[in-house]
Amino acid sequence: MTQYSATVYTTTDAIKHDDWVTINAKTTYFNKEFLKAFEVSNPNILFRYIVIYDKSRAIGLANLQIITLSIDVILKNIKISEIAKKIVRYFLKNYPLKIMFCGNIFLSGEHGIYLKNDIDKKAAFLIISKTIKDLVGLSEYKPIHAVFIKDFYQKSLQITNHLLRFNYIQMPLEPNMILRLNPHWKTFEDYINDLKSKYRIKVKKADKTSRHLSVKSFNENDFKTYQFELQQLYENTISNANFNAQVLNLNTYVKLRETYGNNFIVNAYFLDHQLIGFLSALKNNNHLDAYFIGLNYELNKTHAVYPRILNDYVRLGIAHQVSHINFGRTASEIKTTIGAKPEHLVCYTRHKHNIINKLLQPFMSRVKIKDFKEHQPFKKAHEAS
Repeated sequence: MTQYSATVYTTTDAIKHDDWVTINAKTTYFNKEFLKAFEVSNPNILFRYIVIYDKSRAIGLANLQIITLSIDVILKNIKISEIAKKIVRYFLKNYPLKIMFCGNIFLSGEHGIYLKNDIDKKAAFLIISKTIKDLVGLSEYKPIHAVFIKDFYQKSLQITNHLLRFNYIQMPLEPNMILRLNPHWKTFEDYINDLKSKYRIKVKKADKTSRHLSVKSFNENDFKTYQFELQQLYENTISNANFNAQVLNLNTYVKLRETYGNNFIVNAYFLDHQLIGFLSALKNNNHLDAYFIGLNYELNKTHAVYPRILNDYVRLGIAHQVSHINFGRTASEIKTTIGAKPEHLVCYTRHKHNIINKLLQPFMSRVKIKDFKEHQPFKKAHEAS
């Protein structure tokens, strides 16, 4: 029988260099430098890291954050009845709630647990689950009211669904919106030419309406110069999001830029020398991940800032010759108009107390994600592959 063990670390620096080398994550999201950028820039969040060992060999990593969260933030824009919301509020009335997340609270996707391929992943996942349970019971973290383990694609459920045996509740999340780039797109014009007429007109209109905007690629010095404006624009945007667990300190961007150079991209949009919007993205291996954006909503309609940002993400993807662009969650329908397709995600949650968890289960299991119209913008003969 496989015998794995786990050790909990309070900082990325506490994990031995040899363990990082042995884990050798093939994705940026589990590299020390990436995790440390979030850790050192967001001191209001308690970060913890679980390293899984096969004897002395590091074989996996789980990324935890402990935050306080209002129950109203959790219930915002999820599809359950008002009666159900009142019941949930009644049982979780002792808020602000202290929540332990496994997964990056600032990003959507499988960024919480990394396991090497040559191991028994179910056994390793079980060790992580038991370690999280033990952490919740420790006095130094009390009172932790609930645990969220996020986000998982359908292909992972054969491993993650064992959490249901521990009385976790599986809940759907808004899908990640993914645009798969056709290899023959060498320019933005190539992409436009594969769109049906009405969607081609829409894309061109966004560029035309936003023609008075000037675009600047920001470096870390620009982040420092415009930090207040960037933070304000970002907070404008997340206030309109369906769900947002925590506000990111954009000093994180300075750290990411220092680490990843031109692979971490921030484009800023100016109107008459006034910063009115920005996009951010990270080139991660052969794909581009869209990060946070910021908007001045008063100028968005007249200058098509958001549609222009979507167009420019496509431009960046083509310029970097990536296989696909992950646009993340939110604004799903408009993202389908430029060719993005949904990839569905689930998370798992449970309340610390078994009785409350059982009472909440029938209500939380009925949570549904808001429906949206999925557009089909490509000519059939030129569907993105």
